[in-house]
Amino acid sequence: MLTALPIIIFVVLLVAGVPIAFVLALTGIAHMVSFGYADIANIISQKMFYGIDVFSYTCIPFFICAGQIMNKGGVTQRIVDVAQEFIGHKRGGLAYAVVLVGMVLAAILGSANAVAVILCSVMIPAMVASGYEKEFAGSLVAASGCLGCIIPPSVDFVIYSVLAGVSVKRMFVAGIVPGVFLGLCFMTVVFFRAKRRNYPKYREKFAPKEALKSLLHGLPSLMVPVIIVGGVLGGVFTPTESGAIACAAATVLGFFYKNLRLRDFPKILAESGMVSAGILLIIACGNILAWSLAYDAVPERLVDGILSITDNGNLVMLLVLLLLFVVGCVMEAFAAELILVPVLKPLGDAMGFDPIHFGIIVIIILTLALMTPPVGMLLFTTSKVARIDLNKLNRSIWQFVAAGMIGTVILAYVPQFTIWLPNLLYPAG
Repeated sequence: MLTALPIIIFVVLLVAGVPIAFVLALTGIAHMVSFGYADIANIISQKMFYGIDVFSYTCIPFFICAGQIMNKGGVTQRIVDVAQEFIGHKRGGLAYAVVLVGMVLAAILGSANAVAVILCSVMIPAMVASGYEKEFAGSLVAASGCLGCIIPPSVDFVIYSVLAGVSVKRMFVAGIVPGVFLGLCFMTVVFFRAKRRNYPKYREKFAPKEALKSLLHGLPSLMVPVIIVGGVLGGVFTPTESGAIACAAATVLGFFYKNLRLRDFPKILAESGMVSAGILLIIACGNILAWSLAYDAVPERLVDGILSITDNGNLVMLLVLLLLFVVGCVMEAFAAELILVPVLKPLGDAMGFDPIHFGIIVIIILTLALMTPPVGMLLFTTSKVARIDLNKLNRSIWQFVAAGMIGTVILAYVPQFTIWLPNLLYPAG
């Protein structure tokens, strides 16, 4: 009975709607009880502290704060205007613009929820006014929001790098091509949908003068992701420093565009602090469970169990994809990452998977689960912000889930897509 205790505790608490941080902590404690660990009281506080006593995590509050400042300062609207002018002459141009803007915002914010919230407030009203179905617009926003976790800089990349002991810089570089590739997968859905439903064009013909004008107006905003990502990849500053630079750049642009006021900052900082505290609490509590699993040699037993069934790398990768997708459908991505990375990383090493490629695949599949019913966080966010019926959104999202899964399978079995760029830029990394 004791061996089943942590599983029972985990399922009951998750179904009861207990906040995920406490689910992880209590499951870890139950696991320690199940194998008779004697010094539980002392180890809990130690592992919670050590879980967040990592310098790399200091970039998280900066990225979150940068997103808040950009949204309030009108920086995102300039990016939207540029995308609409350059792609709006295509049928379904507004829908293509959503994905393009999602890619750019992902390179600034590093958060799926932040990207989705901004797209909800800026793009969905414009799409509905142009004749798009509201549920399609919402599902497209949720799908594009996923890119926030894949295109660097990404909070998930930082967490994986710490858990797996790999280079944050190489993870950032490795996420560029897969992020763009998944964006193209979502655009493929838009292409066929726009053709079938005869969606309108933002403007009938490409207008060079208007496009150039919007580009000049939006160029300072578009330079923000170039500075952030380029600075990290070029070794000019660390990910934490890049987050601070993003906040500074967003603040300057907000004042330049005259949309930001000093009186806005108390609310911006308070909201950023609350979101950051929630993430770090999940990490701290998740470290309790991660440590108990490692102490009980669960990763080693899992590796031995799978290798006793098969040593075929392709089959093992398929099993990992299925496991991650199922877990991601019922659990928040941060929590799933904290639990599964310490467990699956040894399996990936045993199979000879490149740790950077394996990490990208883990994050992508968990990120896709953010838009998958029944617990897709991006679906709840989009439904609430855009006031779309959740059931309609759940039905509409599957076309993007299918496109994302097909893209992920291709990336999983063709690792060259992921690792060629980091190997090119950092061959000795």
